Amino acid sequence: GNAPPGVDPEAFSWFQSVDTDCSGYISMKELKQALVNSNWSTFNDETCLLMINMFDKTRSGRIDVYGFSALLRFIQQWKNLFQQYDSNQSGSISFSELQQAFSQMGYNLSPQFSQLLLARYAQRSSNPSIQLDRFIQICMQLQSTTDAFREKDTGLVGNVQLSYEDFLTMVVTRMM
Repeated sequence: GNAPPGVDPEAFSWFQSVDTDCSGYISMKELKQALVNSNWSTFNDETCLLMINMFDKTRSGRIDVYGFSALLRFIQQWKNLFQQYDSNQSGSISFSELQQAFSQMGYNLSPQFSQLLLARYAQRSSNPSIQLDRFIQICMQLQSTTDAFREKDTGLVGNVQLSYEDFLTMVVTRMM
């Protein structure tokens, strides 16, 4: 069949091949099998779940062809940004590239924090680096928690006072 109105024909074609059970929806499992990093590893579960939740308008845990089409545009935008920061075109983001990316995105984060992210999200190696899926995940979580922080930091002073439960509520509603 033809692509529905407002859906890119290429996205529709890919949707049909990714929808392996022919349900008319893409599950997290199907999405994970469809997306790969530059090193041919599949996207991790956490990133796939974040993206499914972002484009799942019915809260069913899956996305329709419209959500999938929007998701592909979203991924392409992140991929373009990723390639912009991957200055040596290695297919992954190194520590210095991550620091530069954060700075250019307007985040004033310490080298220690970037190192912490590398330790948490990079594959274990002598020269750790971040693949596209983890870059998307880190940036989405950073944006979400920054938004939550800014809601509390009404004076834009860079500090807030929170109760422990307020902090947990911020994390749970934004990250899980």
